[in-house]
Amino acid sequence: MLYPENEKPTLSEALFRHPGSEYRAAPFWAWNCKLKREELLRQLDVLKEMGMGGAHMHVRTGMATPYLSDEFMELIQACVEKCRKEHMLAWLYDEDRWPSGAAGGMVTKEQRYRARHLLFTANPYGEQQTGKASHEMSGNPTRSDSGRLLACYDITLDSNGCLQRAVRIDPQAEAQGRKWYAYVETDLPNPWYNNQTYVNTLDPAAIRRFLEVTHERYLQAVGKDFGGLVPAIFTDEPQFSRKSCLGFAADAKDVILPWSDDVPDTFRQAWGEDLLAHLPELIWELPDGQVSLIRYHYHDHIAERFASAFADQCGEWCAKHGLMLTGHMNEEPTLLSQTSVLGEAMRSYRSFQLPGIDMLCGWWEFTTAKQAQSAVHQYGRPGMLSELYGVTGWAFDFRGHKLHGDWQAALGVTVRVPHLSWVSMKGEAKRDYPASINYQSPWWSSYSLVEDHFARVNAAMTRGKPLVRVGVIHPIESYWLHWGPEEQTHGIRQQLEDQFQNITRWLLLGGIDFDFICESLLPSQCAQGGAPLQVGEMAYDAILVPGCETLRATTLERLEAFQAAGGRLIFLGNAPQLEDARPSRRGQALYQAALQVPFAREAVLEALRPVRMVELRNKNGTRTENLLHQLRRDGDGLWLFIAHGGLPYNPDVSKRQEITITLPGNYTVRVYDTQTGNILPAHFSHQGSQTQVRATLYDYDSLLLRFDHTQALPAPQAAPEPDWKALALPELVPYTLSEPNALLLDVAEFALDQEPYRPAQELLRADNVLRETLGWPSRQGAVTQPWCVPETTIDHTARLRFTIHATCPVEGTHLALEDAGSATIRLNGQEVQTPVDGWFVDKCIGTIALPGLHEGENQLEVTLPFGRRDGLEWCYLLGDFGVTLQGSYRCLVPKAEMLGFGDVTRQGLPHYSGNVTWHIPVECSGTKLRITAPHYTGAAIRVMLDGQDVGYIVYPPYQLVLDVVPGRHELALTVLGHRENAFGPLHKADDADKWIGPDAWRTKGNRWTDNYRVIPLGLRSAPTIEEAP
Repeated sequence: MLYPENEKPTLSEALFRHPGSEYRAAPFWAWNCKLKREELLRQLDVLKEMGMGGAHMHVRTGMATPYLSDEFMELIQACVEKCRKEHMLAWLYDEDRWPSGAAGGMVTKEQRYRARHLLFTANPYGEQQTGKASHEMSGNPTRSDSGRLLACYDITLDSNGCLQRAVRIDPQAEAQGRKWYAYVETDLPNPWYNNQTYVNTLDPAAIRRFLEVTHERYLQAVGKDFGGLVPAIFTDEPQFSRKSCLGFAADAKDVILPWSDDVPDTFRQAWGEDLLAHLPELIWELPDGQVSLIRYHYHDHIAERFASAFADQCGEWCAKHGLMLTGHMNEEPTLLSQTSVLGEAMRSYRSFQLPGIDMLCGWWEFTTAKQAQSAVHQYGRPGMLSELYGVTGWAFDFRGHKLHGDWQAALGVTVRVPHLSWVSMKGEAKRDYPASINYQSPWWSSYSLVEDHFARVNAAMTRGKPLVRVGVIHPIESYWLHWGPEEQTHGIRQQLEDQFQNITRWLLLGGIDFDFICESLLPSQCAQGGAPLQVGEMAYDAILVPGCETLRATTLERLEAFQAAGGRLIFLGNAPQLEDARPSRRGQALYQAALQVPFAREAVLEALRPVRMVELRNKNGTRTENLLHQLRRDGDGLWLFIAHGGLPYNPDVSKRQEITITLPGNYTVRVYDTQTGNILPAHFSHQGSQTQVRATLYDYDSLLLRFDHTQALPAPQAAPEPDWKALALPELVPYTLSEPNALLLDVAEFALDQEPYRPAQELLRADNVLRETLGWPSRQGAVTQPWCVPETTIDHTARLRFTIHATCPVEGTHLALEDAGSATIRLNGQEVQTPVDGWFVDKCIGTIALPGLHEGENQLEVTLPFGRRDGLEWCYLLGDFGVTLQGSYRCLVPKAEMLGFGDVTRQGLPHYSGNVTWHIPVECSGTKLRITAPHYTGAAIRVMLDGQDVGYIVYPPYQLVLDVVPGRHELALTVLGHRENAFGPLHKADDADKWIGPDAWRTKGNRWTDNYRVIPLGLRSAPTIEEAP
């Protein structure tokens, strides 16, 4: 049981203030180097100090310890025992990187288990050799030119590009139209799968092999703790071969569709139809608007093959062994993405004991979350997982962590999996979708601010049962009907997509919670219709049909019974014309008997007014349009959590929103303050048979309320506002840095062995130049894991020569670089023989003391071993100096003695990535100080008074009030920094591209710049400091 405390009748105040590990995050702990037991155990201590409740032990790029080996399993066991000692949870992960299923290539070494796809092409084998292995980090297939011919067709299109004639012919026969060929191909090897392939997720035998290789191995090692200390195993982005379609009907472009060798046989068993005889209907539209039944059945059949082979088998294995299956599917948010790689997302959730999602780049995918939450509700699962914060870069701050965690909590997320916490930053690992939510980030020791908040939210919102009265029929099956050439189907597909996204946003931001109803799952969840409509553990008083063109007969049967029993059945837009993709009047008849509403926001919300549970209004009486909520019944009371559903207008400008919350029933209301752990009376009143609560929200705020039938508490009294008087501040103040200043050394002349130096290049580019010279694979996003690359004698060296400009002599510097102990270093012709004496940011980046630098140009030469498993990485000059930055030119200058209140990258610290403290002298005659600091870039602001920690400034209104004694004080404001300006993709010129993955450091063309794109850091304007009597 994941939440045993929830069996108790009430949430204790002690548990709310200090929630246990089950309510806390368990990050993706990236095992990405040659692992050492002592370091792993040390990092678990770090994660605990950060407020985490455990970790997912997740193999990532850079892993050098053989995956699933005895050595690997001993480390798993050691970490499980450490978690036992620290009262943490040890979460498993089922793959070497992702997507799940190949076991790092160990499964797909056997050809029979490799992913298959159907290649439908007008260009037969032999005419042109286009087969090329993919280097993508996904299951996307490419043409291999090494398959077997399945069928050949004579295709004629009419004047509208529709399928006029499709005849299966002998490959040697002449065609009246254009000849097209269907091949079954096996995926080509890919370095991402350690030079194997992805697995055939449509083949039950292949997934059984995956379970044998992976899950059984974990069972042997730590199976005794399954369901307790080891609560779940995470599966990541399983998928089938991505479907494609033609752009123009007359194109001769290759089309790829998911396939397995026995698909024609299982299709015939399921539908009694010959799929190969009608295969062209999967590619082209039929004339006169006809719907292809074969196409509908194909998409449904592949979705079922996939769900039954992968999720069902994995979920069944987990259930048998007392473990929860968790994780997420691939590309869940849109009808297009689901159809392309899953068929539909919700079908697979039937077998997840803890359904999950991923939310990368700070995206707002309400559909993704709501689909998973609906399954959680209907199957009565204990919670919902989210892999979040990934691909956001080093500068994503605590405000972003809270905002994005809050909206997901409002949509059901209870298990947060921050992405990522790197074990190491060595080599390619440091470009594995930063930031690292671990000791490498300068704010790590303050992260419990974030974690304590979410743990308190979860302590409440995992209790009881959700109150949701509205169900929405999922429209995915209508989308399948239009999987044809883009020129003919894009318009209607986009209309269905817009309707799907709109109904989700209209309801959620309009204050009406709902669940999606998956048609393929409905018969197993709902034995018969009635009012309310019982779907698994949920009962719905209103059902929406959002512009579906086809409904299943099983769905219509239940909706008819629901409507006949008095249920509120609402059709949006047009009536469905099809039943199981066949023309039928049954849907139209039900449409006529039900409530018909235009596909418009206000019309929908008004139609659902009788079943509304929560009313959220602004001060002026308008309905809020920016808030999400979740309502749960717990015993005789209710929990209500409210969060923002969008980005703020401007993080630097505090916006105050006064709202009124109305619920049916007369309750006493308390505020559960998730920032402090305090429980306070709310401002509420009774209006007839309703309870109204008044609240004030700033950007980034959320609100947790408890409604009880208990004796009224004293109404909170607002303290009178003191008479604040601003204090004068100096323009420049002393400052301290938490680590040495840095000059990034990322551009150097370079040479292989003893060859002459080549012209200067950025080092990652230079690295691939040398690899090309040696005939080695380049380093890029998809690379083979070190554990699969044999260790050999390193016969080559790479020589680097950096030019360092200085306006003055500089003493006491260090060089920070990877493999520091193997480096030969010369500065201005003088060999440096000092040992490695420490580390910078990550333990893999060693530091070596350098002699003094002189005024003018300095030459720093570094020689490093260069092998297949080693690469050139950026280096850093560390010391007590300043740096000027002008485009791509940097120069060492004397360190500034004082700092102004502004971006420190313009004050001699362009590559500095630690914490910065402004020491502000304050003389006051009052007994209170109020600090306001809205303009900052960094994770948060830590505040100290006279050397003592007194709090943080993180969220609007960006204020902290302190009790003081009159006299002189030192106020220290520390901006917790970010690593972007030292480790981020500083040469990426495409600011619109928010995907911060491995190749963001290797952009080309006009997406690259030699200039350094540093971002602000620090207090960007002077704080306001006021005193009061």
